[in-house]
Parts: sequence; structure tokens; C-alpha cells
Amino acid sequence: MLQFITNQSDKYSIAEEVQMAIEGGCRWIQLRMKDATDEEVKETALELIPMCRETDTFLIIDDRVNLVNELKVSGVHLGKSDMNPLEARELLGPHAIIGVTANTSDDILKYKGKDIDYIGLGPYKHTDTKKNLSPVLGLDGIKEIISTVRNHGMDIPIVAIGGINIDDVQPLIKSGVNGIAVSGAIINADDPVLYTSEIMKKLLDIRQ
Repeated sequence: MLQFITNQSDKYSIAEEVQMAIEGGCRWIQLRMKDATDEEVKETALELIPMCRETDTFLIIDDRVNLVNELKVSGVHLGKSDMNPLEARELLGPHAIIGVTANTSDDILKYKGKDIDYIGLGPYKHTDTKKNLSPVLGLDGIKEIISTVRNHGMDIPIVAIGGINIDDVQPLIKSGVNGIAVSGAIINADDPVLYTSEIMKKLLDIRQ
């Protein structure tokens, strides 16, 4: 599975980014606007909701649990300094998708038995789309964390994130992750629609 994460760009509006990712076959969007106000995020989300609904695309919002609850989008992604995901679950109810950020196996294991839907594990490589970057994991780090987590009996889906491009898809999926999150590589591609579709094809080919 592919999650496209929005990022402010000089080339495209966020709505244009999302439209291209959807045209390329992506069906999971994370709206991330770290430096924006709630009102700005809401305004953008209201642009994205119709295109996501028309294409059966999941739309989650980074951090803003209040907006997820108000707008009734698919769910929320929570960083380490955001709302406790268990509090978010109480507020959003059983059907919301709740993802959390992790950088270590301990970050993941503390959620064993908790009602969390997926882990965003990273950063895989250096990325310019995120501030205050945690230590870069690399492929070996990702493999080690996944092995530890699985050996503790946790089968929660793990999505790799951080500086990922199309050449990273195969090694990451073979490392044991269940999906990847991509931002800059899609936005900065010569043809974002084609680039997204090529990632989707790689993911499909690997799964077959």
C-alpha cells in the first residue's frame, strides 16, 4: 500500500498534488500542513474531501484530531508529540484510522494490545519534508525493528516513511514493511501521475 503525504510546494497546490496522486492510483492520502492554522488545514481538507470520496480514497489528517472529528474524514496520523492515540480513539470512535509515528522498536511495542491501526516507521533516509528529524534508520534499521516487533507477537501494519523513492520500494517491501509513505519523490517527479502509477505497479508486482 502507498500513502501519499502532502507537502507545501512551489510547483503545485496541495489539491493539485492530491489529484495527481489519486490519478496515479494512490488511494491513501495524508494531509500534512505542520505550519498551517487549523482554519487553513480545514479549508484545504474541504477541497480534498470530494475528490477522495469520489475515488474511494482514504483521507487522514496529520495531528489535528479536532478537525478529523469535525470533518469526519477517515482518520488521523499522530506524531510523538501529538495527542495520545488512545485519547484520539476515545474521541474519534472505533471506525477511525489511527496511525502513530515510531523510530524504535520500543516506540511500537508500547502499543501492543492497543487499538492502533498502523505504524509510520522512519525516517528510512534523510528527508527535507520533515523538521526535527529522528535518527535515520536505513534498511538494516528497519529490518531489525520489524524483526523485534514481530518476535514479540505484534502483527500491526508497518509503513516505512522518510526520503523514499521508487528504487526503495522493492527492498523495503522485502524487508517486511506492509507499505510505504511517499511525499517529495512524487511531488518533485517530472510527471507525478506517472511516477505514482509506477510505484503502485511495483507494489502490485511484488505482492504477486
